[in-house]
Amino acid sequence: MTTAQRRRARVRAPELVGRDWLNTGGQGIRLADLRGKIVLLDFWTFCCINCLHVLDELRPLEAEFADVLVTIGVHSPKFAHEAERAAVAAAVERYEVEHPVLNDPDLTTWQNYAVKAWPTLVLVDPEGYVVHVAAGEGHLDALRQVVSEVVAEHEAKGTLHRGDGPYVAPPPAATELRFPAKAVLTPAGTLLVSDSAHHGLVELAADGETVLRRIGTGERGRRDGLEPTFSEPAGIALLPADVAARVGYHAVVADTVNHLLRGLNLDTGEVTTVAGTGEQWRDGATDGPADEVLLTSPWDVAWWEPAGGVAVALAGNHTLGLFKPLENRFERLAGTTVEGLHDGPAAEAFFAQTSGLAADGDRLWLVDSETSALRRLDADRTVHTVVGKGLFAFGHRDGAADQALLQHPLGVTALPDGSVVVSDTYNGAIRRYDPATGEVSTLATDVAEPSDAVLVDGELVVVASAAHRLERPVAPGARLVSGDAHEVRRPPSVLGAGGVELAVVFTPPTGQKLDDRYGPSTRLEVTSSPPELLAEGAGVGTDLVRALRFAEGFTEGVLHVVAQAASCTDDPAVEHPVCKLARQDWGVPIRLEKDGSDRLPLMMGGLDEGI
Repeated sequence: MTTAQRRRARVRAPELVGRDWLNTGGQGIRLADLRGKIVLLDFWTFCCINCLHVLDELRPLEAEFADVLVTIGVHSPKFAHEAERAAVAAAVERYEVEHPVLNDPDLTTWQNYAVKAWPTLVLVDPEGYVVHVAAGEGHLDALRQVVSEVVAEHEAKGTLHRGDGPYVAPPPAATELRFPAKAVLTPAGTLLVSDSAHHGLVELAADGETVLRRIGTGERGRRDGLEPTFSEPAGIALLPADVAARVGYHAVVADTVNHLLRGLNLDTGEVTTVAGTGEQWRDGATDGPADEVLLTSPWDVAWWEPAGGVAVALAGNHTLGLFKPLENRFERLAGTTVEGLHDGPAAEAFFAQTSGLAADGDRLWLVDSETSALRRLDADRTVHTVVGKGLFAFGHRDGAADQALLQHPLGVTALPDGSVVVSDTYNGAIRRYDPATGEVSTLATDVAEPSDAVLVDGELVVVASAAHRLERPVAPGARLVSGDAHEVRRPPSVLGAGGVELAVVFTPPTGQKLDDRYGPSTRLEVTSSPPELLAEGAGVGTDLVRALRFAEGFTEGVLHVVAQAASCTDDPAVEHPVCKLARQDWGVPIRLEKDGSDRLPLMMGGLDEGI
């Protein structure tokens, strides 16, 4: 968007309103305090993988424009646990957020800015006007272009002030582990733990406390060898002995932020990269040589014998992958990339940020954190949901599985008796599902964000991530929790009962144009929950504007929208233009009323003067 276009769309940025601030030394911030600075508002919530991607995307932009750009994270929670200040503070440390964060548990600022998706970025110029909005990932180059233009414009006007921003670093904490993510029991009887915030692995004695060795230097990076580096590693899978002997490593590690799988030789401590390129997948091939296929935020891994390889929870695009070490091959195991809860054939199923895997014979158990669901993939490649209602329903309720509720679980563990344990992260609980009875029960509570559990000599050892340690919290027996059901408090979009025009707004940044060299430059996929909600308009197309018609008899539901747009340098003289793909998923809760809006605009990049 050019300077002239921004002038035509001058909208004063609403004030920042929330409960309190983090990373400011206890001081509040008003937009008026930031006059003369360019302000980038990042609306995020720490459960959201796309939001975590954007945190990493913004780091180079913040460094490049450190003296003129102030980034402010507006934490807008989805889950009840995320509204707790201590949980927000832990997330800010865990993900190394180095800018001020407004804690807005009541979504006041979210609503004032008419935000409809996590993550959303809003750029405010030095005079306090909104000049650019972008939802989703992949906007770094567009933001750099817009910021550069705003710098030039306001430097010429004399309204740009250079200097330090209001960020105040919190005091560092020192613990043996820092936000550990996953653990496995090694053949030697030790515990191998992914020490996520320390960017490495730690081998502990069977007591879960005594450190035997560390693998990794503690710095972010992706170096192989005997002094390896990682970036927020998570899941660990042990290979069968015969496979390990042939490939030369014993364990596969999900190196989450690096978008890689790493192989670990337990004898030597040597690390090698075995899958991924380090570049995040946004579109393109999902099957091929393992060292050529792009991955996106692998969160957990498990050897699954029926598939003959390592199942991989690709949280970043809501799919399951399969890594075959002996063939050096990676392929799609299940999922479509649409975020949601839909069972059936693996290739047609919807997942929602799968974060935990556990193999149990012909079954691969999994937990989808964003739908608070326990699910399984059977050897016949069909998907079944055991616990879970959808993207916006959660809680802590025991009893029959079809009525039970979880809250953003990150781990699942198969037990020898056929039951499974769920690390019910945002409920701070350890839960058990018994397939024989169809019942869900609670084994322990008051665990600080449990993210995994492993059975050691018949006892559950739990990764209490936010307590920075392993714990044994489960006493014999279980207690039933009648519990409460919750729904995301995010306000629904009120739409006309008959139908609406869905418009995904995307304007290529200055100097770029939509890239149609290899076919249509845009793609739009629309589905709904329940599927019967949409009488017309569901499916895949290339136009970012589409008419939707709702079926009679429905008053509410969720629209699932996946949009992407490819743009390239707009200069025919450039032989190899720089090309980028913007992509965003929306889960839009809607309420249908006779006098509701006849238009649903969703911002992917630019400004919509019709909003």
